[in-house]
Amino acid sequence: MICVSIADLNVSEAIKIIESSELCEIRLDRIKFTDGDIEKLFNPKYKTIATYRPVESVPDDERKRVLIAAVNAGASYVDVEVENNDSFKNEIIDAAKLKDCKTIVSYHNYEKTPVIRELEQIMRWCFESSADIAKIACHVDSVEGCSRLLSLYSYGNPIISIGMGHEGKITRIAATLLGAPFTYASIDESKKTAPGQFDSEKLKTIIEMIRNS
Repeated sequence: MICVSIADLNVSEAIKIIESSELCEIRLDRIKFTDGDIEKLFNPKYKTIATYRPVESVPDDERKRVLIAAVNAGASYVDVEVENNDSFKNEIIDAAKLKDCKTIVSYHNYEKTPVIRELEQIMRWCFESSADIAKIACHVDSVEGCSRLLSLYSYGNPIISIGMGHEGKITRIAATLLGAPFTYASIDESKKTAPGQFDSEKLKTIIEMIRNS
């Protein structure tokens, strides 16, 4: 499955994409919204991920409030960063459990791909934080970095392990082929939410070609 990551759109534009997609990640840190819009974006008839990355101008308590509101509105998944303090994570995860909303505990490194032992520790940390799915996304600039990220699938855990940057594109193709529940893509080339993302149609075509070969 391909998850379309939505950012830099207004709410009505976002809903049009949500309605036509299997799964959408709503980047609340990159969409202007009101409290009333949360009910529309995370209507339970859609499959959505509520994501609100840290923003300097937004206090953590406000991010937490909005994420819990998204869970209560009907989000299918909620994404929390593994580095957040335990109180932040636990309040969101507890709310998610009450609503049958799955939790993605995520780690992002925009500078490098850590060594394999550190990646394994990060993966364990995600699951110790009550992740239903662990997401690890790291900048890669070599085949070796891609190999380290892809090796995490061998543990058989529900994980999305992907590389950011041009060299990491192969990991986005390989993700669902190796067992990831889904992989991320952009609406189009101009609306990427991470370096190295494919647009959703191109990624879908590539994956289908590989599966049918």
